[in-house]
Amino acid sequence: MKLFIRNDQDQVADFTANYIKQRILDFDPTPSKPFVLGLPTGSSPIGVYKRLVEFYQKGILSFRNVITFNMDEYVGLARDHPESYYSFMWSHLFSKVDIKYEEKIRQVGGIELFLGGIGPDGHIAFNEPGSSLESRTRVKTLAYETIIANARFFENDIHKVPKLALTVGVRTVMDAREVVIIITGAHKALALSKCIEEGLNHMWTVSAIQIHPRSVVVCDDDATLELHVKTVRYFKSIEKVQQELVLQKGTEVGGINTKPSTAAVSSNTNPLGAL
Repeated sequence: MKLFIRNDQDQVADFTANYIKQRILDFDPTPSKPFVLGLPTGSSPIGVYKRLVEFYQKGILSFRNVITFNMDEYVGLARDHPESYYSFMWSHLFSKVDIKYEEKIRQVGGIELFLGGIGPDGHIAFNEPGSSLESRTRVKTLAYETIIANARFFENDIHKVPKLALTVGVRTVMDAREVVIIITGAHKALALSKCIEEGLNHMWTVSAIQIHPRSVVVCDDDATLELHVKTVRYFKSIEKVQQELVLQKGTEVGGINTKPSTAAVSSNTNPLGAL
């Protein structure tokens, strides 16, 4: 597992969008060999989608041979409802790029890259605490805390929030050949620590990425507040060494700016300093 730490949400979005862009370009998708991408909704990926649209508008990236699958959708909410995840994806990405959408993952050879965000309780998609790490796509009853959290999208009326959702399972996500998780904000710091520093735990379903052979976590400094200083230093040192190796070769890996966060790690009374 790789962890990339950036200063803020904008830098996280920049890094993640560039990472996805380069993966698509390197894959060089064709009609017979499409790049299959799993995508989330929520606030975490909005900045990423904005930058992907900009790449398309500038002619840097095409989605013509990209197929996408969404992580989840509310049950009982009309497709054209403004808060449906279909509407979300259409508004933020699908209506702005040359992308196509398919229904059956197996028919296209599986998902190449799954992009995900998490909740403060470490859930990925709607796989909330207690979900099996071997779960598959299914209809799931939402936890009351999730309903309360999502009420802000429904005029702060919890009675308008759907109680059921169709979601990919944890195993569905883990079956992707690569998983990239975005974690930003101090309110998700505990979830990041559970994901990085503790073992597999079905109460923190994002922890499943620990055993994925190709997983990436991109976080901002605020999200590292619960990590041990040595953990932050370790992952920053790994990225620094990687960057030095790249410079020695005179090239840049995947065209991605791998410059580490400029925030310093100090040993004062607040050992995480600006982290």
